[in-house]
Amino acid sequence: MSSFPKLYESFTNWLSKKFTPRQVLVFSSIFVGVTAGLAAVVLKTLVHYIHLAITEDHHIKYQYILYLVFPSIGILLAAWFVQKHLKGKLGRGTANILHAIAKKSSFLPKDQMYSHIVTSALTVGFGGSAGLESPIVVTGSAIGSNYGKTHHINYKDRTLLLACGAAAGIAAAFNSPIAGVLFALEVLLVDISISAFIPLIIAAASGALLSKIILQEDILFSFKLRQPFDYHNVFYYIILGFLAGFVSLYYARIYLKIESALKPKKINPYRKALLGGIVLAVLILFFPSLFGEGYDSIKSLAELNPEKLFEHSILASFVPYKWLVILFIVLTMFFKTVAAAFTIGSGGNGGNFAPSLFVGAYLGFAFASIINLLGISEAPVSNFTIVAMAGILSGVFHAPLTAIFLIAEITGGYELMIPLMIVSAISYTLVKYFEPYSMDTKRLAKKGKVFTSDKDKNILTSLKTSKIIETDFQIISPEATLGDLVNLVARSKRNIFPVVADEMLVGIILLDNIREIMFKHEMYNSVYVKELMRPPPAYISAEEDMKSVMKKFDETGAWNLPVLKEGKYIGFISKSSIFVQYRSRLIKTASE
Repeated sequence: MSSFPKLYESFTNWLSKKFTPRQVLVFSSIFVGVTAGLAAVVLKTLVHYIHLAITEDHHIKYQYILYLVFPSIGILLAAWFVQKHLKGKLGRGTANILHAIAKKSSFLPKDQMYSHIVTSALTVGFGGSAGLESPIVVTGSAIGSNYGKTHHINYKDRTLLLACGAAAGIAAAFNSPIAGVLFALEVLLVDISISAFIPLIIAAASGALLSKIILQEDILFSFKLRQPFDYHNVFYYIILGFLAGFVSLYYARIYLKIESALKPKKINPYRKALLGGIVLAVLILFFPSLFGEGYDSIKSLAELNPEKLFEHSILASFVPYKWLVILFIVLTMFFKTVAAAFTIGSGGNGGNFAPSLFVGAYLGFAFASIINLLGISEAPVSNFTIVAMAGILSGVFHAPLTAIFLIAEITGGYELMIPLMIVSAISYTLVKYFEPYSMDTKRLAKKGKVFTSDKDKNILTSLKTSKIIETDFQIISPEATLGDLVNLVARSKRNIFPVVADEMLVGIILLDNIREIMFKHEMYNSVYVKELMRPPPAYISAEEDMKSVMKKFDETGAWNLPVLKEGKYIGFISKSSIFVQYRSRLIKTASE
């Protein structure tokens, strides 16, 4: 066993000698794709059998009570694993990956190659109302990142391998290689050359092939179309697109509010996990389909069997009443957001991919059913159920192409391509108008931490304001005379002088503004600094992000701006020093 690392190292050395760097990258993408695909298969299989183990044993007398308690157990176990083995840190979601690309040279911690498998398997397997795709994406990305780190691959290719892992994970989770590639391009690698397509395609194909060979059909999320596309329903698909956009906004904003409320570190992690479990138990008591990923309930809706959603619900008596069934479905749709937010925010691990598909399916089913019950039209309920999934996925993740092709692939055909495009495009456009950033990147974008579509901004925002403050400016008191100022000018190499009283900046003096009087000796003792100073065009906080700093430079046209910390003067930042740091970081990034 100990000889394996040496054998592997010898093999990789042989590859690098026999093939060009581009060819080695292709081989690497195969390895990353297979490994990430295998990780996805392991996670999906684990969750499937945990779920079976806790729900299929009908001999347990108090099974229904346990059914409500299981989500709490899963979240508590996940929280315990994070606290015990990961020191309370677990980077979640695509925001974690984007931050690594922009700020950490595409390096992800090694523990993320397995930690998301363990924690999400416990969370979702025991009934947590979240998805597995986000943990799969992080796991695949970590595999690609650490492969690149181990083999000393440069930043550009390491980022590509990271994306290959994510693409392979999505491809394996849904057996949808095209969606995997598009997800990597839309969400992770917006700014990329055409040459990157080949490694991404190979990685995604490898992951999907592995999934196809190993995973059983009932583990994969897939179903067949029942009705062809009818162009007479285009108007209703347009309405559905707008509804999907507004529901996506609801999903993103409610989710973030609940997650923020649960975020404070002062809350004990185990109490938080227990709170999440209790909320889930109450919700599942009324809406049983909130248990787990919910893919089975989506299939039930697509197969026009909504009565299955009422199994084990205390609201089962509503089944004979069609309007109450639709109300039940609408309420389930809205509460899915709450369930997902409490599952993840309280300490469990999962993602919003599956919940987005869940909400979309319920929206489409309810909308088409209402049209039919009102006698407005004969809407194909199954088609609307399927198409609405793409609408919500597009709105929540800002990834319309991924949404369109994912649904097209998992339905086994492209018959609904036109309505998929209509609904996804309208939903995305509407959400983009109100929310410029996707739910996963909104917090990072607000802080100016990540801009994946712009390499320059990625590098610029990686600069720390506190690291480029210059403190070699000669300060002077407002009570000093012009003579004192002239003596200071003679000793200084700067052309700007901060006027400070009791550590507070009260103004600045520019050399150009005193040039006409600085040699008039008769004024040396009669003119004071406080008469010559002027307020600076803007102030910079020591904790301010670089995006905001550059905005102030652009708005004021200044080349030097003072920096304050808790109101006290500490130095200046010059635009030229930012450019020097930027060039240095650009050269470093290119060589990594």
